[in-house]
Parts: sequence; C-alpha cells; structure tokens
Amino acid sequence: MPDAPEPARRPALDGLLLYRLHRLFSVGGSLVIRLCEGQFGITRREWRLIAVLAGRPDLSSSQLAQHAYLDAARTSRAIGSLVDKALVLRTHAPGDRRQVKLRLTPAGDALYEQLFPLVEGINAQLLQALAPGEVQRFDQAIAQLQARAAQMVAASTLPKADRRRRAALSPPGVATGRRSPRPAPD
Repeated sequence: MPDAPEPARRPALDGLLLYRLHRLFSVGGSLVIRLCEGQFGITRREWRLIAVLAGRPDLSSSQLAQHAYLDAARTSRAIGSLVDKALVLRTHAPGDRRQVKLRLTPAGDALYEQLFPLVEGINAQLLQALAPGEVQRFDQAIAQLQARAAQMVAASTLPKADRRRRAALSPPGVATGRRSPRPAPD
C-alpha cells in the first residue's frame, strides 16, 4: 500500500508582520502592565489616556479616543475609572453642559511624571537589542509602515467591524462567546 501524500503545508502565522508585532507588544508590554498595575494601580489603557492627556489637555472624550487609538466605549469606561481615582478631571464648557473637556488633575500629572521615565526606560532597554544605526532605521521603518497602514485603511472597501455580526457569520457549533438563541419549538 503506497504512503499517503503529505498534506500541503499552510503558511505559518509566525511569518505575518502584524502577528509578530503583536507578539512583541504582548511580551514587552507585559512589563508596562506589571509596572502600571503593580506599582501605580492603573491599567495600561488608563496609562495610555493619561499619557495622551499629559501632552494634550482639554480634549473631549471622542478626541481622546482618537488620539489614543481606542474605541469610544473603552475610552469612556477608562475615563470614568480615572475620574473615580481622581487622576482626570471633567469640566463643562461654559454655556454648554454637553461639551466636556478632560484634563489631568495634579495627582494625574504627578503620576505621569513618575511613570513616564519608567516606561521610557523599558522602551530604551528593549531597543538595546539593536545597534544605534538599526534603531534609526527601525524608527524610519515604523513611520513608513504606519503611513502605509493609514493609506490602506483610507482606501479600504472592507466593511467596518461589527462584532454583533460574529454570531451570524459563524458556522453552526462554533463558539462566539455569546449564547445561541433558543431553537424555535416544533
């Protein structure tokens, strides 16, 4: 009986740029998470919002979400948490209670001043894996990739993400993290 042919090899996930960058972010970013959560009592997402507000005070929630590359719902939840922790202050525009601007409180500023050098140090240690010329070239490559990604998104004809559609698109029996609707009675 002849041996069955080997199945064709599929491309490996490890060869994809975005996956490799995500792995780097997951591993290197875990140090930032430990620092934020273990030493400062904030999440990485809260840290990102603090860092954006440190350089751009008086942003609206939607502007903050845009600058932090986060969706509005997650940004809103994180802002609520930061307000509760007295790290961010919400102020209303005079004459228009609907317009809310956000800024760091003195405690938020102090946290930023303590935490930023530590996060900057983690980044510097990570970049020590590269020679000085490589660091400059890597920075240029990241800028080029960011610009190309923005062009691709602007030109994309793909539908926008809609997590509500996951259940409708999933084959029967595939878990989506949501309960399946009850079957109709016979």
